[in-house]
Amino acid sequence: MSHAAPEQPEPPERSRGGGVALDPADSGASRESVPTLSDHDDEPAARAHRFWSTRRIPAALTALVALGATGLLLYDIAAVRAGRPAMAWRRELADQLARQPLDETWVLVAAAVAMALGVWLLALALTPGLRALLPMRRDSAHVRAGLDREAAELALRDRAMEVSGVQSAQVRLRRSKVGVRALSHFRELDAVRDDLDRTLTAGIGDLGLDRRPALTVRVRRPVRKG
Repeated sequence: MSHAAPEQPEPPERSRGGGVALDPADSGASRESVPTLSDHDDEPAARAHRFWSTRRIPAALTALVALGATGLLLYDIAAVRAGRPAMAWRRELADQLARQPLDETWVLVAAAVAMALGVWLLALALTPGLRALLPMRRDSAHVRAGLDREAAELALRDRAMEVSGVQSAQVRLRRSKVGVRALSHFRELDAVRDDLDRTLTAGIGDLGLDRRPALTVRVRRPVRKG
């Protein structure tokens, strides 16, 4: 009795390099496309803003002081409404305010301190803070990055020390300005200054900051001792 051999599936066709050739129709239907960086090239870059500080300590202290003062005042008012006498500090304060003229020194000082405290709290509430963190250029709307100010100053100082003739350098980086002071122990000062301008201009561009700061370079000779 003869048995028919089961039909074997045809092996996949191999390419010349030894790999298996896949059907384009099957490969496109079974796999999802993987996003790449080029998929986001058309997205407009978002504008970089300064990072906002949470300011937990000033906010917590202000909230605790306000809560304590408000709670004490409300308790005293409720006690007076219930027929009990007001606290001694509130009676004394009311008597002092009634008898004290407003042009007294301590009244003016207290008003100035209260106004300064209010201005300080408003400044904390309305300004971003985190001046030590410089916002970097946003090439994508989904990513925000910041550069530490001290790290940026150190990077620019290292670039300045690579210039021939520079003995030492100090870099102060602000959001809109970079100030560089260098000591040159040989070469002409104008030549050293020109090299520093070119080197540091390229270094500032490599930092990738959102707002390119203006560069100011000062070069002088070291002070001779004796």
